[in-house]
Amino acid sequence: MLNVKRNVLVFGVMVLGIALLLWAGWHNLRERRKAMQEAEASHVVLTPAKPGDTAGAAVPDDVGTPHMLGKVAPGFTLETLDGKKVSLSDFKGRPVLVNFWATWCAPCKIEMPWFEEFQKQYSAQGFEILGMTDDVDAGKDAIAKVVKKTGVTYPILLTDGKVQKAYGGLDYLPVSFYVDRNGVVVEETAGLGSKDEIEAHIKKAIASGATPGTGGQ
Repeated sequence: MLNVKRNVLVFGVMVLGIALLLWAGWHNLRERRKAMQEAEASHVVLTPAKPGDTAGAAVPDDVGTPHMLGKVAPGFTLETLDGKKVSLSDFKGRPVLVNFWATWCAPCKIEMPWFEEFQKQYSAQGFEILGMTDDVDAGKDAIAKVVKKTGVTYPILLTDGKVQKAYGGLDYLPVSFYVDRNGVVVEETAGLGSKDEIEAHIKKAIASGATPGTGGQ
């Protein structure tokens, strides 16, 4: 009888020890996942603005430094994929997101469906998005294929190289300029940020320069 009790006690201790080990392992795994999610949320993904550049090259210290912040967004007139001419001045008095992207830019294609969602969500407040293709060699068919796959319906403009220079030059993609109702750049971002950050910038562009009746609450 004594041996039976001893065996039961030993077994109970073993079960308890195993349970503690499993709990500790699960707890550590949860903490690691949480840390990874937090790191991912704050991570900015940059892609060299030329497909031939080395993706692993050192990133300059001034990447992401505002070059256009507080300045009037440079005007432009460019063609869409179907040949329609679109000018930035067409959207005077409306908040606009000018986004430079490319077909080979993976981070660009992650944020484009987010843009489409926000375009629909904030269109009643006059918000508009202009997608500026930074592709040099890609043809219209390749660009149209990516546009269809990402599901975007906002205007996609074919750039001429001059507009990139007007906006300070593009060393990395994606790059976005959030323009308020007065045509002033109120936010400038380089790289892929979080969806929440993008929405916050959009709300800032909508609210900046708003007057009663424009929906800039």
